[in-house]
Parts: sequence; structure tokens; C-alpha cells
Amino acid sequence: IIHKALDLGVTLFDTAPVYGGGESEEILGRALGNRRKDAVIVTKFGVPQDRTGKFNTSRAAIMEEIDASLKRLNTDYIDIYMLHWPDPTTPLQETLRALDDIVTAGKVRYIGCSNLSAWRLVESKWISRTERLHDFIVTQNEYSLAQREADTSLLPALEEYGVAFMPYAPLANGLLTGKYSAAAPAPEDSRLGKNMWNLANRYLTEDKLQLAESLGRFAADRSHTLLELAISWLLSKPLVCSVIGGATKPEQVETNAAAGTGWRLGPEELAEVDRICRESRRDSRK
Repeated sequence: IIHKALDLGVTLFDTAPVYGGGESEEILGRALGNRRKDAVIVTKFGVPQDRTGKFNTSRAAIMEEIDASLKRLNTDYIDIYMLHWPDPTTPLQETLRALDDIVTAGKVRYIGCSNLSAWRLVESKWISRTERLHDFIVTQNEYSLAQREADTSLLPALEEYGVAFMPYAPLANGLLTGKYSAAAPAPEDSRLGKNMWNLANRYLTEDKLQLAESLGRFAADRSHTLLELAISWLLSKPLVCSVIGGATKPEQVETNAAAGTGWRLGPEELAEVDRICRESRRDSRK
């Protein structure tokens, strides 16, 4: 999968210590091998590998985590190092100062954040500016045609402060693949079929299934798939620098990559997609 991605021109790889208890980083490091220079590695810190502990973004934790990630990834630098989740027990100043030190040391090239609210992002920019620290250049938050909460406050903040956006869950955890329907049960082997992390309760609702069907018809009328629409729509956003899509087979990498280059939505198409989304939100409030 990793080699196929590189061959197709995909260069950004997103991972974290908590994914597979460190195995994700190890696999990525081994697979890249001497092609490391061709890749942009994004990894994160702050979430215990066993998922049982509290978030920890203290200086001590960061200094320990960065060295462990470098070892697992078999590299001497990380391109973008991200705060994975906000830690209410550690002052943001402490986290940013520690990150500034590891950038200065050459272990990390740039820093970013994930799952921060708009006000926390703005707070981080203020701290970095007033204390002359390296600042977050990119953020990851959930964003898709079926989950547009970031429109309200996060995206305006990113635009104001010049921060790039890497949306994750671009297919709404599978809803926007086109394989789910109100007329049939979810496939048992799928993420939503298993209701992992209660995702089915969030996405297999009547209004979201109707939204997916409406968007699917819109795409089909233009000889495209719902998946192509979901990714192309995200890439139409000026702030989006990359879309975090997952794949478990090389064929899925090919599909995702093709979706990112095969359809550029025009102004009228974008307006129609927004209209469909607005109608879905209105119906869900009735």
C-alpha cells in the first residue's frame, strides 16, 4: 500500500504512536526504507499507546515520545509533529516551548495540531507570537460533506492566521463511499456495521443516509462516484493542503488518488452541493 502510494505520487503519510500500539510507525519506517526522502511523515504525540491513560503533552512526555517515534520510524527527523488531542492538565505554553526545542534540535521540521477548537488554536498562535516560538502551521480535524462543524469557527480562524487544513475522515467513516443505504443493513465487516466507537449512531441516521443518497445522485448525474465527490469537494477548499484518507488495499489507494485528480468542481457545482447539504441540515432539525 505504501509503495503503491509513492508510485502514484502520494507523498504525505499520517501516523501516530497510538495507531497499533506503535506498529503503524514501525511499518511505515520499514516500508519507506531508502525512499524516506520522498515522503512527508506526519506523526503525533500526547495519547498513550494503550489508550487507557490520560492525554499527556507535558515537556517530559514530549521528549520521551519524540525519540521513541524517531526510532520506530527509522529516521532522524519528522516532517510534521502534531499535538494529537488537547491536554487540559498541561499549560499550552509548556507544550509549545518543548516543541520549539525539538524543532531547534533538528528532530522535527514543523509542528501542527489535531482536534483543537478554534479558540485553542488562536490561543496557541498568540503564545507562539508573544514568546517567539515556532507555531502550528497545520491542523487536522474531522471534516467532510457529512460533518461540517468546522465551517462555523475553525475554518475562519485558520484563514485569519494562515494555518493549513488536513481534514480526516473525508468519507465520514465510510458513509460517503456509497455502500450504505437506508434500504439495507450496513455490511457486518464494515466500521459502521460493527458500530466501532459508536460511529454508526452518528452516521447511520436517517438524515445522513438521505444526504449520502442525494449527493450520490448528484455525482452520478455527472458520471462520477460519491467517493470522488467527497474528496474533490474537500480539495476545492483553498485551505486544504492534503486529505487524510485510509486504505487497506493498493486498489483503494488508486481509487483515492484518482478521486483527488479527476474532478475539479466548478462554482455552480459547489453551490449545488452546498444547497443539498443545507437542505439536509434543515430536515434533520425538523
